[in-house]
Amino acid sequence: MSGAGFILAINLFVAGLLSAAFMMIAVYDRSRVAARWLALGYAVGMGFFAIEAVIPALGNARLAVVAAVACLLAGMVALNVGVARKYHVAVPWRLMGAVFVASLVVNYAIQDLPRYSFTRMTLYQAPFFLMMVISVGLVWNAAARDRLDRALMILFSLSALQFLSKPFLAYAFGGWGARPQDYISSNYALFSQSMATVFAMATALLLMVILVRDVLTDATQKSETDTLSGLLNRRGFEERADRAVRDAERQGVPLSLVICDLDQFKSINDDFGHASGDAVIVTFAQFLRSAVTSHHVAGRIGGEEFAIILPGTNIVAARLFAEGARSAFGGLPVVGLPQDKRFTASFGVAELAPGERLTDLMRRADTALYDAKKSGRDRVRVSLRNGQSWLSITTIR
Repeated sequence: MSGAGFILAINLFVAGLLSAAFMMIAVYDRSRVAARWLALGYAVGMGFFAIEAVIPALGNARLAVVAAVACLLAGMVALNVGVARKYHVAVPWRLMGAVFVASLVVNYAIQDLPRYSFTRMTLYQAPFFLMMVISVGLVWNAAARDRLDRALMILFSLSALQFLSKPFLAYAFGGWGARPQDYISSNYALFSQSMATVFAMATALLLMVILVRDVLTDATQKSETDTLSGLLNRRGFEERADRAVRDAERQGVPLSLVICDLDQFKSINDDFGHASGDAVIVTFAQFLRSAVTSHHVAGRIGGEEFAIILPGTNIVAARLFAEGARSAFGGLPVVGLPQDKRFTASFGVAELAPGERLTDLMRRADTALYDAKKSGRDRVRVSLRNGQSWLSITTIR
């Protein structure tokens, strides 16, 4: 077996291994549609290496060469579909279909050109270059990209360029054989197949890292999300709130905390049933999601208790937020309950003091909430600093 033949066998094995790896990710998390397409892409790509391996034994390799190109292009189409699914962008089916069909027609026709024709070599590599350019475009059109995504885009760009460079490399290495059957024994084949191994492995490994990152991120989000309300649970809220407190101290900006509790919640469960109690929680959570902005942190930290961190917000603005939330929620109907039935909530508000930790801030806001409950419910209490003591005062209702 020649050196290129050995590398070809390695590529066939690696493509199968990568396909199995992506399929394992897809099986682990069935929502990962991208992983299934990537597994299909590498599985179909195996056909290219298998056909390349048998071409030397064929008398007339014309159709086999076209079939090999079809396998590689089909694998790249599947790869691009997987990338599009991962980044939630439209799949360019028509563009890829046009490149696929035109490439097969052109590839069949160019075999009548001289074997060492530069035009023939360029036309042979052009479809693979175009497919990789499409890959770059898919990542580029993603709504959000981080460092790994940008690295993938760079890797796709380099892969596209290596296809474009192959006609020049073929000349540098003495051509790709006088006949298709001679390709496997050429020096160019050894170099070309080695490059294919490097880019296939690098692309697959980076895609796997990105997919595993997404799986872990989703798992973390699920572990920190309250299933009923859809807000952060206590663990998720405290982790993000603690981070917001540190950022506020570092940046020297105000930060306030609002803690709220649904009034008479036990009586809701007793009078209307637990399903109705859940409906009230869901209604209040939906209201909070519509009231907060992207830089706020909202969570359900207890049975009927909620908390909102307001970075960049002083005590005055936080009180107004709480008053607005109290008033608006009191006018909301709850699906499944009498239309004239309304529910209320009580609020405690505190602003972060210099050197204060999240636990201290939550303790003061919770004390203010307790005072609001004790003084009649459906109201807002604010914790203010007076010298070295903390006071809770009733705000305008």
